[in-house]
Amino acid sequence: MYKEKDAFFVVRKGDIVGIYKDLTDCQAQVGSSVHDLPVSVYKGYSLLKDTDEYLSSVGMKKPLYCFRASDLKEDMFGALAPCLFQDQLPSASMSLDPLEKLAKLKSSRDTSDETCIIEFDGASKGNPGLSGAAAVLKTEDGSLVCKIRQGLGIATNNAAEYHGLILGLKHAIEKGYTKVKVNTDSKLVCMQMKGHWNVNHEVLSKLYKEAKQLRSQCVSFEISHVLRKLNSDADEQANIAARLSEGEVQVA
Repeated sequence: MYKEKDAFFVVRKGDIVGIYKDLTDCQAQVGSSVHDLPVSVYKGYSLLKDTDEYLSSVGMKKPLYCFRASDLKEDMFGALAPCLFQDQLPSASMSLDPLEKLAKLKSSRDTSDETCIIEFDGASKGNPGLSGAAAVLKTEDGSLVCKIRQGLGIATNNAAEYHGLILGLKHAIEKGYTKVKVNTDSKLVCMQMKGHWNVNHEVLSKLYKEAKQLRSQCVSFEISHVLRKLNSDADEQANIAARLSEGEVQVA
């Protein structure tokens, strides 16, 4: 008989697969995305013999494992059953075997070897004042991946800039990109992320740490300071975002 102490949860969100030992953490992950990505959750009771070693080999640490769908291997989780709770998950056909559904992640477009260009900006009407953040994601040939903007409520311009970077990095990672090049007209964010300037402000320090944590998930990361006129797409989106309600996110 399966023992609940051995239970774990496999969460599929977009192109990311996560493994959780605690249901609360699992639920938080399901509801944490600012993007409308498909989410599925499965429950298992015993990881196969070599799974822990494999997960460690691709850089995953307990208690939370998180990896790209392209790293998914067959039969690494043992028997899984769909786990639907709190009506947070989209309805799904129960006729498909859970492992088969999970494996379908591998058929999605693999972006892990491609480079994502992130242009981001923040706007504050008053500094501090009503503010918004935005990021524009592109491929290296200039093709648009998406535009995303978020209302922040009352914030400073520098805080809004950091939120723009975080917004772009989160979305790029969830899209499966591990190689990232960032362009920004914020010299402060650029120099702080490069480690050339100290971060002394309490609010900015928290945002800086979050941005660094996201950066650590990238295989390669570059950030460059550009003229404002070269960041006009992100600037336009950030000004639109400043008119959104706090926490509201729009993706185009």
